[in-house]
Amino acid sequence: MTYSPLLSVRDLRVVFKMATGEIEALHGVDFDIAPASTVALVGESGSGKSVTAQAIMGILPSSARVTSGSLVFNDPDTGVQTDIAQFPTKSPVLQAIRGGRISIIFQEPMVSLSPLHTVGDQVSEALFLHHSVSHAQGMEQTEAMLEMVGFPDPARALRTYPFELSGGLRQRAMIAMALVCRPALLIADEPTTALDVTVQAQILNLVRDLQSELQMALLLITHDLGVVANMAETVVVMYHGKVVESGSAKDIFGQPEHPYLKALFKAVPRFNMDANERLVPVRPIEHTLGDHFQKPEMTADPSLPILEVKGLSKSFGVRRSSIFGHSAADQIRAVDNVSFVIKRGECLGLVGESGCGKTTLSKILMRAITADTGSATYQDGDSTLDLFNLDKKAMMALRRKMQLIFQDPFSSLSPRMTVFDIVREPLIIHGRGDSGSQREMVQELMRLVGLDPRFLSRYPHSFSGGQRQRISIARALALQPEFLLCDEPVSALDVSIQAQVLNLLKDLKRDLGLTYLFISHNLAVIDYIADRVAVMHRGRLVELASREQLFNRPAHPYTQSLLHAVPHPDLTRPLDFSRIAATGGNDPQQWPEAFRPSANDSTEWLDLGDGHQVRASASANIGEILK
Repeated sequence: MTYSPLLSVRDLRVVFKMATGEIEALHGVDFDIAPASTVALVGESGSGKSVTAQAIMGILPSSARVTSGSLVFNDPDTGVQTDIAQFPTKSPVLQAIRGGRISIIFQEPMVSLSPLHTVGDQVSEALFLHHSVSHAQGMEQTEAMLEMVGFPDPARALRTYPFELSGGLRQRAMIAMALVCRPALLIADEPTTALDVTVQAQILNLVRDLQSELQMALLLITHDLGVVANMAETVVVMYHGKVVESGSAKDIFGQPEHPYLKALFKAVPRFNMDANERLVPVRPIEHTLGDHFQKPEMTADPSLPILEVKGLSKSFGVRRSSIFGHSAADQIRAVDNVSFVIKRGECLGLVGESGCGKTTLSKILMRAITADTGSATYQDGDSTLDLFNLDKKAMMALRRKMQLIFQDPFSSLSPRMTVFDIVREPLIIHGRGDSGSQREMVQELMRLVGLDPRFLSRYPHSFSGGQRQRISIARALALQPEFLLCDEPVSALDVSIQAQVLNLLKDLKRDLGLTYLFISHNLAVIDYIADRVAVMHRGRLVELASREQLFNRPAHPYTQSLLHAVPHPDLTRPLDFSRIAATGGNDPQQWPEAFRPSANDSTEWLDLGDGHQVRASASANIGEILK
């Protein structure tokens, strides 16, 4: 059976004009998109995926130009063929296609949406631009589209601003904006990368339903092979601006041929990996343990936890302004009566969706913000330190024991400082050694994280995301701490770079005897690196168990919904969207009665045995919970 492709990309070449000359970003890209089909464009950052999407939309930056090739769009409504590559960005032909017949959803909705205009104005803009409708008709169609993409109150959503919406609703607004003109092709550029797993599952299900209803084609750009397995019919794999393999999803997942694609599959964290099995990065790194970094002798009582947290709570006031300029404050409980311990030498994984209080908890432990109630004690050798009652001098000394690795390595590294100055800074602040010994230590730290010391004179912008995160790890290790608080340290990285950093953290934990509190919303990552796991929901811990217990026998409905929502890079394990909804997701009112919090907060910790605890009603039947 033959078909006329909706979009045919042939020998596409794009160059960028740089100060040093021209650099070719795409080297002869070829692929087709059939009507109403789904094609996934897969590859790491810098492989050319987004440049390809920009070329199709005719929105390449001014420094880029198409040097050869064609982008032929066959409009199914009019039958007109248009070679997009032949028209300048501001051409009326492209303006008619862009937004009307081909639309795009960008990765970060908060950046893509204007903070100064309402959702209704932004979603309706393309409709008024491409169709002759009255204002009343346009707003009526906009409201219908907002309802179609799942806004709970579409009429109210017309008048809201993006900052008033959650991440999931902002992405739904972006989808409504892209679909309001009923395009023939939707380009989704990493549409779920910044979203939690349950919200991601909702968005994927929504896109799939809308695609079926509107009979449109989808070009899905992603580096998440789990998302590809659940959405794509055809897969196109890109590497350094070239298509290195393409074919049906069945062939790509069943019989990958190219070494790069095979390496990508080995770099993805999977559930139920063997205890000694390691991720295999596309580009392995070698790190060296120098004389300064040896596993310290155990001086503290190993039976005592290194960190013990009891009854930690923190509330924030949210002000609501009235039309008269006055305001009233509501209290939001960000951390709610949280208690846990971390054993010396273990990794405790802290899992939960955005806004559940994970980062607030980490800031409290680092004394960046002050808790309302509760206590935290740190076992420093033979001394037990009360974290919240240490004076400035004692807290400064404890900083050498506890360090933090931030989520975004780009914003956490100063662009005005060289790598040498960044890694050396903690040594200067804490007065460790003279300039000669500090230089020697910095060089050793670079080798410890698998970077060449010759790069020390460079600035952060000249490094890749994975290299920048390894610089952040080197800085955190400069004072030779024993406890590292890792706040989403790999969420901003591609899967292959993520594998490098995870392997490095595991090796450092083993070689240096480090203890981790590892915060993440990626359950496969937690399964790979954690010894025990704590699940957090709306400021409260709802389940605490060993890694094996939590992933093989989850008890709380919220934990179950998180696990059901993880997309597996396996065609035989598709997402079950109905099962995700059946567990109640993150809405406590949909949980079984035994887990549902009441007005008088009658839930408590129930011991399921072997350290497995779940928050449920005191009258709950443990036998029923364990079924």
